[in-house]
Amino acid sequence: SAPQRHPAPVPARWPGPGALPGASPGVRRRRPPRPRARAGRRGAARLEKLARRPGEPRSFQAVLPPELWIHLAVVACGNRLEETLVMLKSAVLFSHRKIQFHIFTEDSLKPEFDKQLRQWPDSYTKKFEHRIYPITFSVGNPQEWKKLFKPCAAQRLFLPVILKDVDSLLYVDTDVLFLRPVDDIWKLLRLFNSTQLAAMAPEHEIPKIGWYSRFARHPFYGSAGVNSGVMLMNLTRIRSTQFKNSMIPTGLAWEDMLYPLYQKYKNAITWGDQDLLNIIFYFNPECLYVFPCQWNYRPDHCMYGSNCREAEHEGVSVLHGNRGVYHDDKQPTFRALYEAIRDFPFQDNLFQSMYYPLQLKFLETVHTLCGRIPQVFLKQIEKTMKRAYEKHVIIHVGPNQMH
Repeated sequence: SAPQRHPAPVPARWPGPGALPGASPGVRRRRPPRPRARAGRRGAARLEKLARRPGEPRSFQAVLPPELWIHLAVVACGNRLEETLVMLKSAVLFSHRKIQFHIFTEDSLKPEFDKQLRQWPDSYTKKFEHRIYPITFSVGNPQEWKKLFKPCAAQRLFLPVILKDVDSLLYVDTDVLFLRPVDDIWKLLRLFNSTQLAAMAPEHEIPKIGWYSRFARHPFYGSAGVNSGVMLMNLTRIRSTQFKNSMIPTGLAWEDMLYPLYQKYKNAITWGDQDLLNIIFYFNPECLYVFPCQWNYRPDHCMYGSNCREAEHEGVSVLHGNRGVYHDDKQPTFRALYEAIRDFPFQDNLFQSMYYPLQLKFLETVHTLCGRIPQVFLKQIEKTMKRAYEKHVIIHVGPNQMH
């Protein structure tokens, strides 16, 4: 018969951190698996504590759900259906926490939004819920508001009034793309001090060649104004604040201020609701947190030469393709990113079906000023894809298991 094999003796060693009381020296008992944290009040409370701004009271309502939701709002009218869906797709592709979409649109677009969003795969639809609202203006002449600058864009001014049950909100224009998790810009809410209630990026990095500093006929924030295409809002604070203004010596509530402000400046404003926001924060600068240009990166940041230092160091986090650059040939770098996300099949591999084709497309844009700095556009999206890849592919196994 074959000789019996005896296990090799275990060399004696000092009890390490894995040794349990009562075990003989050198014998390591396998530590029982740590129970997974259950979703519920304790887990939600921990998340809620992380999301609270320092010094703010604990929100009872925020503890109730099993996780904290990110609230993302967009206003889409006219021919903006595809653009909006691509923006929402970019948010869902890379996000970690669940997102509540608040979509404000015309009645004619509502069925198509519902249909398209329900066609997305289950693995993505479970990451968000959506609610569709009609275009409504609570004060003043609705037709006047609707025609202000872009179709329906003035709706964003009324979000604090309409979304009464929402504490904080990220508003974006339809022509925005997320190149990293929405969670990351949402965390900026925690950086607000006790008076800040909104956050935007500067309109321009170089004031002397910026639009507001050269052409504005109304007050504007800071030395170059702010761009409202990506805007974080603490709606609770906005609803409870009395705003200084140029119309009466005392403060006015947000809703009460909007129409008189528009009536006073309507012949001086060019960019509609963005100009009104600049006027509001000119008189209330302590209420605004200004975040860097990487969170609202536009063609202006590269078409005259690279002038967004944060994007050069960190990469573009949120892309804002204003001036219709996703749909013409003026800025092929922006268009390439838009088409890569639009055409990406949900269930495919991110590197194979998005990142590598994007790199090839970028080779065709090197003749443009924006195309000369591909690393600025690719740095964050590469990081994001690596994280997503590691999350789905790397399997953690026990010490005695083989893989």
